[in-house]
Formats: sequence, structure tokens, C-alpha cells
Amino acid sequence: MPAAVVPVKSLAAGKSRLAAALGRARAEGLARAMLEDVLAALGQVPGLDAVAVVTPDPDVAEAAERCGARALLGDDPGLDASLARAARELGPACADGLLVVLGDVAGARAAELARLLDALAAGPAPRAALAPSLDGGTAALARRPPDAFPSRFGPDSARRHREAAAAAGVPLVELALPSLALDLDDEADLRAFLAGPGEGPRTRALLASLGVRPAPDGGAA
Repeated sequence: MPAAVVPVKSLAAGKSRLAAALGRARAEGLARAMLEDVLAALGQVPGLDAVAVVTPDPDVAEAAERCGARALLGDDPGLDASLARAARELGPACADGLLVVLGDVAGARAAELARLLDALAAGPAPRAALAPSLDGGTAALARRPPDAFPSRFGPDSARRHREAAAAAGVPLVELALPSLALDLDDEADLRAFLAGPGEGPRTRALLASLGVRPAPDGGAA
């Protein structure tokens, strides 16, 4: 069976744009709430052999374990290198594939995450499935085997993952999954998230307590 991993930066260093808008302490609380929502969605996906969080932050690792996920705590050599380390540490648990889901897609629905795994299992290995985000990034990426091609997370990563798959000769299925399309990086994203449908009850409750209001136009960021 496949495994899933969620990469999360140090709370003190991540989400700088949200920290500028909300304050560092509130941004850190929001990052934890988003992670908990993503892990809750992954916990409802059938067929996952393991769910892990790779992070350099002991507080994030502790939160992950409280949610029932495996914490892979270690130095932060960068996102792509951290994901490679996570695959090595998970070992046989991800032999049938690895689903990477970013920790800030708080609205993720289990049914849409499951579609990525279904696409991964729909043909022979090597194979991959990609869920792009609205800003051209990658919200989720599934690969079988996990090293079918290297991770290319960062700006414009959806295009770079397409190119990496093509260079490696790996068939890539791309899925437009609404609940994964919006990652929460700035205040406009928060307002768009609140205006749209989706999951993320912990994130929604926290934003309401902070006085963040939905976008008046129904969710366009």
C-alpha cells in the first residue's frame, strides 16, 4: 500500500506573509490548525499504509504524533531533500507509492486525495499523479515508486514536475481537484478559503476567532 507525507517548515521560519498580516504567534497557530486539517483528511483516505510529517520543528512533530501521524524529525536541507529523506525513512511503507501533500491545503477532502491514489494505481509503475494549485504550484504529488523522478517543489512547481516526469519517461496524470487548488499563503488566500466550500474545520474556526472574514466576491483571491 502507498504512504503519505506532509512536509512542514519550522513554525518560526514559515509563512512570512501570513505572519506579516496576523502576527507571528497567530501565524504559527494557523499553521498547526492547517496541518491538523490536512492530517484529518489523510486519515480518512482508504488504503494508506502510513501517514507521516517531515519537519525540523519539534513542536510540529509533537502535533503530528497527537494526530496519529508518524513524525520524521530532522534537519531542514530544503523541501525536496527532506522529501527524499522521508521516503528513505518510510522504506517499505511507501513501496507502492508516496503521496506528498502540502501542509497548507487546509480544505483538502479525503475523496479528492483518494483520486490521486486511484490514478497512481490505474497503470503499471512507474507512474505519477499531480494536483496543481491555482498559483502554478503543486498541492499534491503522488509517485510510484517514490523516486520515479525528483521532487521540484517551489515556485512554478507544477510545470517543473511535468517536465521532470517527461524527462524520466514517467506517465503523469494531472487532476484538477478543487479542494487542493488553494494553498494558504497570504491574507487574500485566507479570505478566499473562507468564502469557498470545503473542509478544514479547525482552520475555519481559528480564522473566525481571529476576525478574518470571507472574500465578498465568493472566493476569488
